[in-house]
Amino acid sequence: MVGGEGENNRGSKSFESSLELSPEQIEAGRLLFAGPCDFFHGAQQLEQLPDPGEPEVAFAGRSNVGKSSLINAVTGRRSLARASSEPGRTKQLNFFNLANKLVLVDMPGYGFAKAARAVKEDWQEMMFSYLRGRPNLRRVILLLDSRIETKASDREVMELFDLAAINFQVVLTKCDSVKPRAEKARYQNVMEEVGRHPAAHPVVIPTSSETGRGIPELRAELAGFAQP
Repeated sequence: MVGGEGENNRGSKSFESSLELSPEQIEAGRLLFAGPCDFFHGAQQLEQLPDPGEPEVAFAGRSNVGKSSLINAVTGRRSLARASSEPGRTKQLNFFNLANKLVLVDMPGYGFAKAARAVKEDWQEMMFSYLRGRPNLRRVILLLDSRIETKASDREVMELFDLAAINFQVVLTKCDSVKPRAEKARYQNVMEEVGRHPAAHPVVIPTSSETGRGIPELRAELAGFAQP
């Protein structure tokens, strides 16, 4: 790894070489996310889902993984996505229209320790039904916290994606809070985990909502699913 323990992570490309994007792809991502992005629908039950239209990319992750912060960073908005004050209580799927070319879906957080078992089971049933039955869903972005190890609930969700045959891509969050050596070890562990799942995309993107690291790359990845 380039640099020592004290080197700032911002702009580091040390172990991100598997993500090869051209300047044109990066610019396409920038232009797409410079367009309007607005909330247009919320669904707490499957029958409330909007009719399939533009391609969809969904964001999933444990409670407190930084999902709202990442969505806000990617879209360049301060409060487009809002974290629930009561983790585990909100089961709503939130839909955001990005320039009439792509729909971003904010999925409820999982892994909430204080939630009742029935709530967890309801989450899994609804999410599996959404994942399996949504024809325009192109990918799920699965957020994992770079500061902590992969939890059993994370693995359960990966298995859910495998069963639903939905392509998912892991994005590491809060990388600005981890020293390079620890981050590299975490990255390698996640890559090993990803290799065990047939539905997983092989590229893992380290990000930071605070410094902007990885945001242009994630935008470019998502732009690849947008309508012309």
